[in-house]
Amino acid sequence: MSGPIQGPLLSYETFTAFYLEASFFGILLFGRSRVPPWFYLFSTAMVALGTTLSAFWIMANNSWMQVPVGYAIENGNFVPNDWLKIIFSPVLWVRFPHMLLASYITGAFCVAATGAWYALRGAFSAEARIMLRMGLYLAAVLLPIQIFFGHLTGDYVHDYQPVKFAAIEGRWHDEQPAGEVLLAIPDSASETNKYAISVPVLGSLIGSMSLHSKEVGLTDFPRANRPPVVIPFFAFRVMVGCGLVMLLLAWVGTYLSRKGSIEQSRLLLWLTFLSFPLPFIATLTGWFTAEVGRQPWTVYGLLRTADAVTPFLTARTVLISLVVYCAVYTFIFAFGIFYIYRLLRAGPAGRLVVQPAEATPRRPTSIVDEAPVTSAGDVPTAVHPVIRAQ
Repeated sequence: MSGPIQGPLLSYETFTAFYLEASFFGILLFGRSRVPPWFYLFSTAMVALGTTLSAFWIMANNSWMQVPVGYAIENGNFVPNDWLKIIFSPVLWVRFPHMLLASYITGAFCVAATGAWYALRGAFSAEARIMLRMGLYLAAVLLPIQIFFGHLTGDYVHDYQPVKFAAIEGRWHDEQPAGEVLLAIPDSASETNKYAISVPVLGSLIGSMSLHSKEVGLTDFPRANRPPVVIPFFAFRVMVGCGLVMLLLAWVGTYLSRKGSIEQSRLLLWLTFLSFPLPFIATLTGWFTAEVGRQPWTVYGLLRTADAVTPFLTARTVLISLVVYCAVYTFIFAFGIFYIYRLLRAGPAGRLVVQPAEATPRRPTSIVDEAPVTSAGDVPTAVHPVIRAQ
C-alpha cells in the first residue's frame, strides 16, 4: 500500500549509497599501497559520503512512516503528491542529524576505546595517545549537540505522536503540571506505575518547556491505539543513561588529557576501554523506542501493522526467512568481530600501512596474516612510497 513512496526512497539509497560504498570500500581495505595517497584519502571520503547518503534515505523513509506528509490515497494506495514535503519534512531534518551524530559518537568511542586498550597494554604509545585525545575530544563536543537534537526529536514526538510520548514518560493519566517518572515498573493491566520515582513539574518542563502545562496520559487513548509501554519506557531510559555515562567519560577524559595525565589514570583507561558498547546500546535502544513506540501503526495514524502484512505470507514462510536471515547475519557479525580484532592486533603502524605481498581481496583476513609490528620503525620504507617520502 505504501510502496509508491517507500519503494523509490529505498531505491535511491541503492543508487546513491550502495554503489558508492561498494566501489571505494575495496580500495579502503586493499588499496593503500596500490594507489596515490590523495586517491586513498578520496576513497575514505567517498565511503563516508556513501554511508551518509544511506542514512539519509533510510531516515527519509522511516520519518515518513512516523509522520506521513506529501501523500494522497488512490485506490487504497499511498502515492506521493509532493516529494519536496517528503524529503524536506521538518521531522526528517531533526532525526537525520540525530542519527548521524549517534554514528559519529559511536566512532569516537570506538577510537578512544582502542587507544585505551593500546595504552593498557603498553603498545603503540604515540598512536594510543592520539586515539584517546581525538576520540574523547570529539565525543565531548558532539554529545551536548546530540542531547540538543534528542530534545528536538522529543518535541516532534510530543507534538505528532502524543500516545508514544505518554508511553515513554510512563504517564497514564493527564497531569497539570506533570511530573517526570525517572524509574518505575509500568503495569498496563492496572494502568499505574509501581515503585515510581518521580520529580514534580519536570515532565511539563521537558514536554512543553513550561512549568504549568497539561500533559496527556495513556488513558486518553483507546487501548487498541496504545503501544506496548514497557519497551519504550525502559529503552528510552537505557538510551539516556548510556548518553550521560558517555558524556561524563568524555568530559573527564578530555580534562585529564589536557592536563597530560590521562595515561596515568588506569581506572579511566579501563572505563574508556569498557565503554565501547555504550554508543551501540544507546543507538539500538533509541530505535526500540522509536519503532515499538509507533505501534500499533506501520504508517502512523494511517496503516496498522496488522493490516500491513502481505496477504499470502504464511507463518512458516516468515519463520524460515527469519531463521535464514539470523543465521547469515550471525555469521557476518562473527566474522566481522574476528576481522576487526585481527586488525586491532596488527596495530595502527602495521599491516594497515603495508599489506603483505600475498594479501588478496578474496581472503580479507590476509591483510593481517603476518606477525604484527610494534612500531612504525619496523615497517620497511623501501616497499612503500608514502612512508619513503616522509
